[in-house]
Amino acid sequence: MLPLPAAIDLSLASLPPAWMMFQSMAAGAVVGLSLGLTGGGGAIFAVPLLVYVVGVDPTTAVSISLVTVAVTALVGAVERWRYGQVEVSSGLLFAGAGMLTAPVGSWLGGLMPPRMLLTSFAGLMVVIAVRMWRKSAETGERMPASVFCAGVGPTCSRDSSGRLRMTARCVVLLVLVGLVVGLLSGVFGVGGGFLIVPALVAFATMGVPQAVGTSLFVMTLVGASAIASQLAAGRSIPPDITASFVAGSIPALLVGSRIGRRLTGPTLARVFAVAILLVATYVITMTALGAR
Repeated sequence: MLPLPAAIDLSLASLPPAWMMFQSMAAGAVVGLSLGLTGGGGAIFAVPLLVYVVGVDPTTAVSISLVTVAVTALVGAVERWRYGQVEVSSGLLFAGAGMLTAPVGSWLGGLMPPRMLLTSFAGLMVVIAVRMWRKSAETGERMPASVFCAGVGPTCSRDSSGRLRMTARCVVLLVLVGLVVGLLSGVFGVGGGFLIVPALVAFATMGVPQAVGTSLFVMTLVGASAIASQLAAGRSIPPDITASFVAGSIPALLVGSRIGRRLTGPTLARVFAVAILLVATYVITMTALGAR
């Protein structure tokens, strides 16, 4: 038997830069495609892909994910705004609350050891997948309107012109959801669309297309706040990997939007739930084996 070399570098650092950029673009395309299909929740794939495919550390993966979410959501929000599917007043209320807690989430995420961060992230993925699957039969046009809000009636009402009435109860509820979204965005680098879309549909009596567009608008602002807090904390965001990840996500977002209009809500919800559960299982397994 021939002797093996004393040391073989199998890390991504040994790969040519062009190959790393290709991997980053391909991983970004998965995130963009899922964002386009569902209108929110696609960023849940970003951190696992960046860690296990591209090869960055979990903390840097959260930072890259935030940039990708903000930029990709901005493109989607502009597209939706052109069709009148962004409700700015509700979005600003959500975003204002989320921008307050996003820096807190970034600070908490920075305190967590990498393995704890990945394990917690996987737990969040399992919760989302289970809720999506269980409620997929109740879905509407695209995203499951009752994924997190089953059995809850509208909290906010609208006037004869369709404008949202900002009652105290309505404002408090939307602010609370916004605070949670901002915290999750800061800690895990997710956009929070899986919370925003169902909340707007169930609580604010908003149609699903409008909820998706407004969600993308909120994700842009909350993501920008979280990115600012990351930079203020001195965390590095590698420009080459980030740029290629974003470059892969934006075209895929537009493709996903086209495909999503042809699929029914329950089909999307179930496929998305299975994909999230598979990725969560992989993250848990790799973490248990000490891969990260």
